[in-house]
Amino acid sequence: MAYVITDACISCGACAGECPVSCISEGDGIYVVDASACIDCGTCAGTCPVDAPKPE
Repeated sequence: MAYVITDACISCGACAGECPVSCISEGDGIYVVDASACIDCGTCAGTCPVDAPKPE
């Protein structure tokens, strides 16, 4: 199950820099997760200051 980034995202980029498979990129206003590459490790959720990444 991949992670998704909710509207709570503040576009700080902390999650993208910590993702071990580089599946997070800057989208239109918030960061987005490439679900096909996500390994469901939860690193993004542990790094995010506003708890925006959630399991899908």
